[in-house]
Amino acid sequence: MSGYILCQTKKADSPYFIENISTNIYTLEELCYYLYHNLYLIDETIINKELCDWIQNELNLGRLAAKLRTVIGKFSSAEDILYPVFKEINYLTYEELKVLNGRIQRLDRESLPVREKQKGDALMENGMYVHAIQVYQKLLERDDLNTFRDGLEESICHNLGCAYSYLFQMEKALEYFEKAYEAGHERKRLKTYLLAVYNIRSRDIYINTAAQMGADKELLEEIEEDLVKLDSQPPSMTDEKTSDLLLEKLTEKYHRATGS
Repeated sequence: MSGYILCQTKKADSPYFIENISTNIYTLEELCYYLYHNLYLIDETIINKELCDWIQNELNLGRLAAKLRTVIGKFSSAEDILYPVFKEINYLTYEELKVLNGRIQRLDRESLPVREKQKGDALMENGMYVHAIQVYQKLLERDDLNTFRDGLEESICHNLGCAYSYLFQMEKALEYFEKAYEAGHERKRLKTYLLAVYNIRSRDIYINTAAQMGADKELLEEIEEDLVKLDSQPPSMTDEKTSDLLLEKLTEKYHRATGS
């Protein structure tokens, strides 16, 4: 996969639609790229009869389509699909295959809730915020999340807050940033929640909320520093360390869009 890869197979006249990320693909190389970079999004929305028909009819790869049909319906591991597809055009080097095998093994060892959370994260990375929210909300119906991984519930709530903020649903974002803090009472979650209060409500409400929640002077100083930094450097796409900075920028866009 390193470097440029020239298309070795026919380009489809009609694309295959990947529902998870709302994207059309036209070549086997594009399918390989999607599969390699989105292990957590490999499910029945892409691994299905329609994919096999597209590979056979649009790419003229009947033998590969036949191989894949043998595992449709009893799909239990990503490698059942990945390896035949990659091997068709030798998409990966030997070293890349070793790395992929390690990733698949780690995925297979993960519990279902952790895999589903990673799926939501992958959807977030692809900008599919509504789909990500659906995955996260389904997970929150469970009452045993933290038995699978410490802090899983608060991480899901935090990501829900980010997802809603990207959709400019700022009150929902505030709700889930608060839930993230309540789930684990971590300092970084309190910081994000208070910054959300500052930007979505008002400075007076922010000051009162910070006092009620026992925010210390050092934390309040950090928040003020972050607000100053926003004027001098644009934030990049999210991780948990920068979500508070992003929230402020997104709030600005929200107010411009709604006139509020």
